[in-house]
Amino acid sequence: MTKSTINRRSVLKGTAAVGGAALATPALVQNALATSGEINILMWSDYLPDQFIADFEGETGIKINYTGIGSNEEIINKMKATNGQGFDIVSPTNNRSLQWEPLELLQPFDMSRVEIDRVNPAMSAIGENAWNFGGNGSTWLPHIWGTEGMAWRTDLWAPAGDAPSYGDVWSEENAGKTMGRAHSMMLGAGLYMEASGEMEPGSIWAAYEDEDKMREVWGKVTDWCIARKDRIKLIWNDADSQKNGLLNDGVIVGQTWDGPPLALKSAGEPVTYQAPVEGAMAWVDGMSMPTGASNIDQIYAFIEFAYRAKDAGVAIDSHGYNSPVLGADAHTGDVYKKNFAEAYPGDSLGNLNPWPAEAPWYAAVRTEFVNRFKSA
Repeated sequence: MTKSTINRRSVLKGTAAVGGAALATPALVQNALATSGEINILMWSDYLPDQFIADFEGETGIKINYTGIGSNEEIINKMKATNGQGFDIVSPTNNRSLQWEPLELLQPFDMSRVEIDRVNPAMSAIGENAWNFGGNGSTWLPHIWGTEGMAWRTDLWAPAGDAPSYGDVWSEENAGKTMGRAHSMMLGAGLYMEASGEMEPGSIWAAYEDEDKMREVWGKVTDWCIARKDRIKLIWNDADSQKNGLLNDGVIVGQTWDGPPLALKSAGEPVTYQAPVEGAMAWVDGMSMPTGASNIDQIYAFIEFAYRAKDAGVAIDSHGYNSPVLGADAHTGDVYKKNFAEAYPGDSLGNLNPWPAEAPWYAAVRTEFVNRFKSA
């Protein structure tokens, strides 16, 4: 399978062209100021920092009811259980469109109410292409992007070379002191197996195209992981459990999202994050509007606020992920810029693995193998 052409370089292309797009138009500001009311948001657990919420509520009078989640499955299951009711904004990841389309639980945005030119065009194109169900318009807008790679305690461990490897999570040297999220840690193990000659190169990505191929590939990966399962100390499920693992639970190295360890690093903790030699896995989390959304004006006021360069910069400076908003990084501090440079040294940005689209059957089959690993 050929990797997606939406890689880190294409994502960053054009970020210098901010101009007037970074400024809110008077009409949108007036609408936001006049809105008030509330908005119910189902979003990843660390995406809306306190300062961002306070600034938005203070300007618009709109109260944010924020429910944090830790997985795409949680978003989908909540929406299926309520038939699209109860939330105004949900935040699926870019590669889940094939799972959402048949559910018919999202409605298209009125793009005349969205300042989409404030956003990097490579990311806005994801919604226009992959999330335009039935040609009725985009049901997905980019919000936060980041990667999954390797984090470690700088006072307790260091990679053998210039960069860590997904294999470090599974090594005998680190036994009992590592962590990861089950399904992506197993995918990372597969990439390591390819790089070390234990599996045919390209197998992991080919598994996304065909169920029989996936069962063959993931069968090998699962057997390999089960044989090393006793080396894993912690299986995390959200941002807080990643932070606790590194600070309080004896983990010295783990496969993590970029945001949690970089937030710890920014706070002065002996923690860092870096893209591994096999390539970090890149994703974009979005904003989508369920069919049962009831606070429509408030939704567009939130999007308008989130797409301002200054306010997007405030958010990423706090949580450590990255923004698709053009010029957002100009409103971050030196710590964010330093962390970014150290997380992606050398050719790391050209060596990313964009997470491929997952067919509905893929997640179900993967769960079979993940459960087999967990219960072993």
